[in-house]
Amino acid sequence: MRRTAIALTVALALVPSAASAGSGNFRAHLSSAEEVPVNESLGAGQAIFAVNEDETEISYRLIASNIENVVASHIHVGAVGVNGPVVAFLFGNAPAGGGRTDGVLATGTITAANLVGPLAGQPLSVLIDEIEAGNTYVNVHTNDGIAPINTGPGDFPGGEIRGQIT
Repeated sequence: MRRTAIALTVALALVPSAASAGSGNFRAHLSSAEEVPVNESLGAGQAIFAVNEDETEISYRLIASNIENVVASHIHVGAVGVNGPVVAFLFGNAPAGGGRTDGVLATGTITAANLVGPLAGQPLSVLIDEIEAGNTYVNVHTNDGIAPINTGPGDFPGGEIRGQIT
């Protein structure tokens, strides 16, 4: 547990400060307790988002610790406790059975061109509005590549850790 906290603290120190960000900064703390349905994973994560001043880009950093076989991560539209559609990719698709992850999983920039699902073809401001309304979450998906699925930590293709973006 201490190693996870240290990794997250170090990774958070690498995120742009509010002074260098544009119009908004958002975060999501990811855990298995937020997943729908809840699972017994000890994985943890943080997603940090910074919106540029003209709201045309969202820079992000995704950190995951104490988790195995990460295959993908996305932003979904959905209220707390409700599963919803993918609207932006953060990581993946990676092959199943990839082993342990501790640290920065992905960094990048989201623009309107990156929006998918129900937000495809819409301006980035629509995603920003959903974030500000509390209607988005980050999910990290895992898969060990061995049937059946959902057998325990490292094998939750529907999502192992999740956190609402605030």
